[in-house]
Amino acid sequence: MIYLSLFTISFLAATVLPFSSELTLAGLIATSNYDNSFLLIVASLGNVLGSVVNWALGFYSRNLTKKKWFPFKDKQIENSSKWFSKFGKWSLLFAWVPIIGDPLTLVAGLLRVRFLDFIILVAFGKVSRYLIVFYLMG
Repeated sequence: MIYLSLFTISFLAATVLPFSSELTLAGLIATSNYDNSFLLIVASLGNVLGSVVNWALGFYSRNLTKKKWFPFKDKQIENSSKWFSKFGKWSLLFAWVPIIGDPLTLVAGLLRVRFLDFIILVAFGKVSRYLIVFYLMG
């Protein structure tokens, strides 16, 4: 059950919801009651899949971004677009960064970044961040 909770928190943390998957992962590693490698895999998978949802949202809803209910604000999209313009698809390595990271994955979808490029770069950045947490706690 704890693995499902970690997956859910990590997934939601990749959206605009204010969850901290790093703290959750660190806390679970600190308890030493769980398989730390599996915790790392579960957190990574949840967080990357959450970013995939953002990419798909951007890819399939270009004309919905002006709706009031749309989860990302114009300012977030604008800031992330600037990052994307400056660094190109390589900016996706920073999809883990708070505030700009999640809208960045949406912008990648809006700009029709190839899914394979997207998944490789986002996964590399997000898993690297979790590996740092993993080694700092271990």
